[in-house]
Order: sequence, then C-alpha cells, then structure tokens
Amino acid sequence: MAGYAVDPHAVKTMVKMTPAMTAFLPTLGFLGGLLSGFIGSGGAFVLTPGMMSVGVPGPAAVAANMCHKFPKALIGAMKRAKLGHVDVLLGLVMGLSAVIGVQVGIKVQQWILKMWGEAGSNLYISAVFVLVLALVGASVLRDAFRCKNQEVCAAPPPKGTPLGERIKIPPMISFKTAKIRASFWLTVPLGFATGMLAATIAVGGFIGVPAMIYILGASSFVGSGTELVIAFVMGLTGTFTWALHGFVDLRLAFLILFGSLFGVQLGAIGTSYVKDYMIKFVMALVMLIVMVSRLLKIPVYLKDLNLISLSHSADQLLSQASFVVMCVALVVSGFIILSAMARGLRAEKAKPVGAPVHVPH
Repeated sequence: MAGYAVDPHAVKTMVKMTPAMTAFLPTLGFLGGLLSGFIGSGGAFVLTPGMMSVGVPGPAAVAANMCHKFPKALIGAMKRAKLGHVDVLLGLVMGLSAVIGVQVGIKVQQWILKMWGEAGSNLYISAVFVLVLALVGASVLRDAFRCKNQEVCAAPPPKGTPLGERIKIPPMISFKTAKIRASFWLTVPLGFATGMLAATIAVGGFIGVPAMIYILGASSFVGSGTELVIAFVMGLTGTFTWALHGFVDLRLAFLILFGSLFGVQLGAIGTSYVKDYMIKFVMALVMLIVMVSRLLKIPVYLKDLNLISLSHSADQLLSQASFVVMCVALVVSGFIILSAMARGLRAEKAKPVGAPVHVPH
C-alpha cells in the first residue's frame, strides 16, 4: 500500500474543540484518574480510547495522554507511598529501561502515521488495544475470581513460584517494599516493553502491573502503586519527545489533567477500603468493556483505508455504539470503585472503638 505522506505536525490541528468535548474531557479525566489511583495502571486504557471516541486522532490522544500522565502519576505515587504500596527502587529500575522503550515506541508510531495516515494509526492503536485488553483482561479476571476468598490475593499461582524467583542471573537486586529479589536482566526487558507500549498506544500498565505481580511476585497493591512511579518517568520523558515533534495538544492534556487530579487522589484512598481481589476485578472488567468499544471501530478504520466497503449508516452506527460502550465502561468503573469505598467506610465506622484499622499490604 502506498504511503500517505502525512505531516505529523498537522495532527494536533485536526482536533476541533467543541463545547461538548470541553465538557466531556474533564469528566473522562476524573474517571480515568479514579481508575489510575485505584489500580495503578495510569488509566490510559480508558483515556486514549475515550479521546478517540470523540474524534481525537490516535497520535494526538497518545501524546496528550503522556503529557497529562506524569503530574497525575506523581500525585498518585505519593499517596500510595504513604500507604506502603510503592517500591521506589523497583519503580526507578524499571522506569529507566522504560525510557528507552518510550523512544522506540514513538518512532514506531511516527512511521505508521507517515505510511498510512491518521486512519492507519487509529487502526493500529485499536487493534493493539483489542488484542492486549482481551488477553490481559481475561487473565486478570480469572485470577480475581480464583483468589476472591483468599486473604492475600497476590499469592503465587498454585502451579509454581514466580519466574522472577527462578531466574538467578546476576546482578540480583533486593526490593524491600515489594519483598522480592529479582535479576536486573529480568527487570530491564519488562521495563522496556512497558515503555514501548506506553509510547505506542499510551498504555504501559498492561505490561508493568501484571509483570510485577505475576513475573516478579509483588502483591497487586505494590505492583499497582509502583507502576505510578514508572508512569511518572515515562510520561515526563515521553512528553518532551512528543512535543519536539509537534504532537502535544495542550488543550487536551490540561482538560484531562484537570479532572484526573481529583480522581487519582480519590482512587488511591479507595484502595484502603477494599480487598485485594477487587482491584483485579475492576481492572479486568473495564478492560473487557473498553475492548468491545475499540473492536466496534475497527471496521470504520478499515473503510477509511479503502480495505472494506461500509455504508454511511453502518459507519455512523458503529461509531455511536463505540462511544456508548466507552461511556458504559467509565460509568461502571466509577460506580464499582465508589460503592466499594462507601462499603469500606461503613465497615470501618461500625468497628468497636480501639479496633485495628485495616490497611492492606
């Protein structure tokens, strides 16, 4: 297929800011921040598709997401650190290798945009979302049900110890807060993959959080909290690189950030009032709903690339359905998190005076 020769610097000018979008983006940011503070993934798996669902081109959505991410991630990490959920050393080790992955991922995204234009980039982002969300979401959901009745949800699966405990290639690093010991050469590729995915589709937590839980052996609380440190490092360096190439639309970033700064603090507090498995359950459920939203848009992008024929009415119906499903994902996630917090607060108030306060580890 012939290249489209699209000027990347023109991408951000494609975003037409309407009153409806101006109202929608802070709401999207709040719910994305709520998820970010609660599950530690950065919330990008709802923010990027959410922006795309209202007409923001994929590259501009990715760039705006990374731009707003690092201040939000910093606030979330500080909140989670006070709860003992952040291993700073693990976050820095994986974050530094993630920086390299970010630079590679940006190059990949630029190449796709140059060769196939906005529709090609949107198709690429959506296809990767569908694949990753389906695989990770199903896996996390299965594990959430498996450990629902266990006291410690992050216990290693019955089949054996985590891979990180079996690989002994020096140098070995001890991570005290996470209570694990892992090879430097295992953390590097995990960090690189996290960074590359984050720069390519603005999502790194899909790799970072599950990797720390299932490969390195950290608890889901520490894994989700430490991911915020990695997200800060990736967001800071990624924003600078995206901005140099003209992809950052500050209007999008600030509107998303405005809402998410409130949501991320509320979500971080919420982890103190829920059981460990609830974090995994919310993460998996929202992933699978968002996956359906992106799946509905793929035929539209294929039509834009002249790969399939699609009537105008079918195009409109699929686009509207994708937006509705995206809204459902946001409403469901917000309801689950806030209702879980309310139940937890009521349970704490009902305890006898002097009873120990539950703080998950």
